[in-house]
Amino acid sequence: MLELLNLTKEYRNLRAVDNLNLTLQPGEIFGFIGPNGAGKTTTIKMIATLLRPTSGEARVNGINVVEAPEKVRSIIGYMPDYFGVYDDVKVWEYLDFFAAAYKIPRGERPRIIDDVLELTDLTGKREAFVEELSRGMKQRLCLAKTLVHEPLLLLLDEPASGLDPRARIEIRELLKELRRMGKTIFVSSHILSELADFCTTIGIIEAGRLIAAGSVEQIIERTGIVRSVEIRATAGLEKVESLLRDVPLVQEVVFEPETDKFQVSFNGQLDDVADLLKTLLDNGVRVVQAIESASDLEEVFLRVTKGQVA
Repeated sequence: MLELLNLTKEYRNLRAVDNLNLTLQPGEIFGFIGPNGAGKTTTIKMIATLLRPTSGEARVNGINVVEAPEKVRSIIGYMPDYFGVYDDVKVWEYLDFFAAAYKIPRGERPRIIDDVLELTDLTGKREAFVEELSRGMKQRLCLAKTLVHEPLLLLLDEPASGLDPRARIEIRELLKELRRMGKTIFVSSHILSELADFCTTIGIIEAGRLIAAGSVEQIIERTGIVRSVEIRATAGLEKVESLLRDVPLVQEVVFEPETDKFQVSFNGQLDDVADLLKTLLDNGVRVVQAIESASDLEEVFLRVTKGQVA
């Protein structure tokens, strides 16, 4: 769905994006992570045909963004990090304007507007003026505008920036629903917790360079981050520590007697965690809780970055 080949953008003496290579498959949610000034917005604008690359290529569904920008615009939905609106425009009028811009026939627009309002939970605000909406509702309206022409690829530049916790959760759940509908989503953020629980793959960019990409699991494996597994049992406690220490991938075991929990430092994959728990169960240990906490994007981010900006 998206292919970036040595994509580069330079401004005089500044290289904002440096030889970016990336492939995104249909149906993925790709989390583009990096600090402010890393090159996230510049990359998204080049994909969205708003900036011309200095060199390299970007292809959306096989279409070159420089050679055929109009074709690309018909299959992407771009949500910028800054939400601009017109004064004295109602919610439905705002959506109707963008539907007309995408050449959607007048007779089809009411149905499409009703559908995107329902999807973004804004049906009750259909007749409200846009400037009266809260920031969270404006973000959802901007996403609704992005969906009116049924794009294949969504480009979302920090969609939850500046929102309160409830609004962040609402945006996150909406993105999950869009993935279930088959949309491919490219979403950027510098707030790692926004992306941790719903992205299928992530890319970490620093000073214009993509320094890591893949699933969280793949990046953890490459960086050698040790998993932390919290195990709680109600019977067979006397066996747990000796059983765990016999597992080659276990590095450290700490018992917390006040909670009957074992904190296990474990250098393995998810399947290895399952094997570890099976070992305990086969030896009569009654495991009632096992929490694996290796997929922490903050730890991954701190491990692979150096604190540089472009």
